[in-house]
Amino acid sequence: MYPAIFLDRDGVIIENRADYVRAWQDVEIFQRALQALAIPALRRFRVVMVTNQPAVGKGMISRDEADEINRRLVEIIRGAGGEIDGVYLCPHTPADACNCRKPRPGLLLQAAAELNLDLSASLMVGDALTDVQAGRTAGVRQSVLVLTGRGSDQLRLPQAAETPNLPVFADLYEALTAWLAG
Repeated sequence: MYPAIFLDRDGVIIENRADYVRAWQDVEIFQRALQALAIPALRRFRVVMVTNQPAVGKGMISRDEADEINRRLVEIIRGAGGEIDGVYLCPHTPADACNCRKPRPGLLLQAAAELNLDLSASLMVGDALTDVQAGRTAGVRQSVLVLTGRGSDQLRLPQAAETPNLPVFADLYEALTAWLAG
């Protein structure tokens, strides 16, 4: 079994957009995220992107278009020296009440089963409390919040005060260097 680093996409690797990332032109990659994903010590982990994409369920973008955005993003990450071992996408809206939409753990559990991952030795990085909840529910060793994307706004929510032992980092680079040092 392999330890993993689970990453939310929007707000962690790329800029989060209130009107959704609907086309490649909407993608704004955080340069420090690219630097973080190229850290050589990450090679001992499987790196997995887990992303809610309700724009698919709302008919704003097709599943093929969403997959193409992810494919191009992974290509850029690899070109910068990083690696993404799997991409798991929930295409549903909150009203669908599926098991794969974070805060439910379905995407992480599916990735763990398919990629032979040890959740108890893994990390979840997200910019929303729902990402942290998904990681904790799935049984990952640590779930952290980054302040990029929606992270700063999420800390002001009442649920943040109700989330014990919530590690918070400026961005993905800071979160991963702390994880690797710990």
